[in-house]
Amino acid sequence: MKIGKSSNPALNLDKWRSMAFSQSDSQTMTIQGVANKTIILLLLAMATATMVWRSAFSGGEVMGWVIGGGIFAFIVALVISFKPQWAPIGAPVYALAEGLVLGGISAMFASMYQGIVIKAVLLTFGVLMTMLFVYKSGMIKVTEKFKMGLTIAMGGIFVMYLLTWILGMFGVNMGFMHDGGPLSILLSLGIVIVASLVLIWDFSTIEEGVAMGAPKFMEWYSAFSLMVTLVWLYLEILRLVSYFSSND
Repeated sequence: MKIGKSSNPALNLDKWRSMAFSQSDSQTMTIQGVANKTIILLLLAMATATMVWRSAFSGGEVMGWVIGGGIFAFIVALVISFKPQWAPIGAPVYALAEGLVLGGISAMFASMYQGIVIKAVLLTFGVLMTMLFVYKSGMIKVTEKFKMGLTIAMGGIFVMYLLTWILGMFGVNMGFMHDGGPLSILLSLGIVIVASLVLIWDFSTIEEGVAMGAPKFMEWYSAFSLMVTLVWLYLEILRLVSYFSSND
């Protein structure tokens, strides 16, 4: 069975073909195993996010946690992407580090917009459940055209992120992209839609990995991959909700 490349960098898994062994069922990944490990990673992220959240509302500084956690999470994510065998250790470490980022950013938004975090969290899990239903029902098929279109969209978003970061280093403010105006709302909504579709591609890739008998440690790798998409989706939803909150 052919596994297509997911737009999620962590699930660009041509390497899965070389990991499909003739193993007993207890040694290969399962859907339930991926689900269980995804829940574990979410709980770990919530633990460190709660710690930073409490620190922020007790007068503590959060930017250090956000920057430090972000850099460390990025490094760990790169290591796991190149060494999936290390995912059973690396994925929990990534979740703990990413929780620092999420807790700090969430606290900053919460200080400006009351109730925004719970709205963003509920919307994120609502999208997750909706995309899972859409995938399982077959309403959206992960075809080659689907993959190509999503890859182009992902590439455009990456270029936009990179360009914004580079221009920001030279003092150029791309304010129209995040000022809460119609253009920034449409842009953020578009990114949320793309991130939601990435979940469907992730589901397909994971299911194909299970079908071809990928090794057990790929459950942690797959859970990590879903975490990457969910973090991206949550942060974009948080930004989008903030635009509407600022207009209340």
